[in-house]
Amino acid sequence: MTARPVDFGSIAGVAVGHAETADGTSGVTVVRFDAPAPTVVDVRGGASATYDTASLSLDATFGRRWAVFLSGGSLYGLDAARGVRTRILETGGGHRAFRNPNLVVPISGAALFDLSATRAPVPDYLPLGYEATQRAVHGTVAVGRVGAGAGATVGKYLGRVRSMPGGVGAAASRDRRFGAVGVLVAVNAVGGIRDPADGRWVAGARGKRGEIVPPTDERGPRDRATGTTLAIVVTDLAVDRPTLSRIAAMVHSGLAAAISPFHSTTDGDVVFAATTERRHREGKDARPGETADRLGVRAASLAIVALLRAVGR
Repeated sequence: MTARPVDFGSIAGVAVGHAETADGTSGVTVVRFDAPAPTVVDVRGGASATYDTASLSLDATFGRRWAVFLSGGSLYGLDAARGVRTRILETGGGHRAFRNPNLVVPISGAALFDLSATRAPVPDYLPLGYEATQRAVHGTVAVGRVGAGAGATVGKYLGRVRSMPGGVGAAASRDRRFGAVGVLVAVNAVGGIRDPADGRWVAGARGKRGEIVPPTDERGPRDRATGTTLAIVVTDLAVDRPTLSRIAAMVHSGLAAAISPFHSTTDGDVVFAATTERRHREGKDARPGETADRLGVRAASLAIVALLRAVGR
C-alpha cells in the first residue's frame, strides 16, 4: 500500500514525522508540539504498552507534553522515547523544573505489537524515535504503511497468516467557531474494519479465495492474536483537560463503530488527546459541554476517516 499525503496544516502548533526500519517491518510516528501541550490519555484495551501515561490523569500535577509517539515493537518500541527526547532537546525544546538547571522534556507514547512470528533480531527503537522527531513537519502527513503502521496488520481473529495490512491514517478539518481538529490513527487491530457508512467490511481475515471473512462470536482471536489501535487527536482550540478527556472517549466510540472486535483482552487500544492552545474561542458555551461535544463528535468522525485511510480506503 503506497503512502499518501494528508494535510494537517490547519492545526497550528503541531508537526508529525515517521521513521521505519530498513526492512520496512516496523517504525515510529511522532506528533510533536511547538510548545508543551495539555494532554490526556484514555486506555481501553486489555493489553496496552504505554510510556508515562499515569501522569496524564486528570488529577495529576503535570499534564503537558512536548510530544506523543506511537511505535511498533510492543514493549521494545517504548525505547523510542529517549530518541524523541534527545532530538527535542537538540532543537531548543524542554523546560526547567523545580529550579533545576537541567531541562526536562515530558513526553508520552504507546506501542503496538508487530513483532515477527519467527525468531528475529528486534529493531533498536531509540534511533527510530530520534529520526521520526527529526522528520516531523508542519502540514502534510504521510499515511499508509509508514511509521508505527509499517508492520501493522488487521483481522487476526483467524490467525495472523490470514490477516490484511494495517497502517497509519490521518484526517483533519477546521471549523470557524470551534477551531481545527486532526486525528492520527495507527491500526493493528485483532478485529476487522467495517465502513459505518454502508456496513461493508473493508479489511479483516481473508478466506480461502481472498475474500474478507467477517468476525463472529465463533471466530474469536486465535493463536494468541494481539493487536492495538492507537490514536492521537489534536485541536488548536484552547480547552481544559476534562474537555480533552471527553473528546478522547468519543474518539474511542468512533473507532468502535468501525472495528470489531474492539477493546478486547488482547488489544492495547489507546487514545491521546491534546490542544496546542493556539486559538481561543470568543464567547461561552450555549449549553454546558457544548465545546466538548462539538469537538468530540467531529473528532470521532475524523477518526473513522483516518482509520479507513490507514487500510487503503
